[in-house]
Amino acid sequence: MKVQLLPSTIDENFRASQRQHLLSMIIDDSVAIDAGCLALSCTDLHRQQVRNIVLTHTHLDHIAGLPLFLDDLFATLKEPVCIHATAEQIKIIERDLFNWAIYPRFSELSNDNGPVIRYQEFERGATFSVRHLTVKSVPVNHKVSANGFIVSDGKISIAITGDTRESDEIWKACNEAPNMKAAFVECAFPNELGELASVSDHLTPERVKIELEKINDRDFPAFVINIKPMYRERVINQLKEAEISNLEILEIGKVYEF
Repeated sequence: MKVQLLPSTIDENFRASQRQHLLSMIIDDSVAIDAGCLALSCTDLHRQQVRNIVLTHTHLDHIAGLPLFLDDLFATLKEPVCIHATAEQIKIIERDLFNWAIYPRFSELSNDNGPVIRYQEFERGATFSVRHLTVKSVPVNHKVSANGFIVSDGKISIAITGDTRESDEIWKACNEAPNMKAAFVECAFPNELGELASVSDHLTPERVKIELEKINDRDFPAFVINIKPMYRERVINQLKEAEISNLEILEIGKVYEF
């Protein structure tokens, strides 16, 4: 399985920055987890192959690129882009994003080949198929209805927390998943902003350490995602100081193979 984090931000030299304002991850060049920066930084191969987008939740940094991605592809789509989301998430997207006031309602539009989007609803806690992958949704703790995922290609499994505060279910699912090879865990704020992290339902380095200890005999790497860009250096330094074994910071653009 291949996993890639797309860049979303440029630095002072107009190059892609490791500081991330938006989040999109691509699995096997064909399935997107969230669409925060999908239209902004996906490759031509991704534009050709990504026809399934799985949403963790509907906060802007995870869906901002969705309308632009659909807009780019609109005339050339030969099959609809499938958006996998819960009923509540679909309602929010239709009400607050694809509402004609913010952006066209693509669910009411077609090109010469037919509909351009299709919603595939899943229930929290359900397991469903996405192309060649099996995805188990795991409810996590965030300000809106949110899910983490256990993703399997039939050979190996990976875990993606999405945005969350402390949670037991995602780690229980990790312990039950066959041949777990990687976990992608959020860590938005530094330790000194623990109160803000609690209010907004996010993690800090000291809390990430506690969360990862809930995994039994972890012999696979954990990759940190979703660091708030203004606190990136402080969060990374605190993660190093926490001496969490087998922990890495996920790098933009790099293709991770498991």
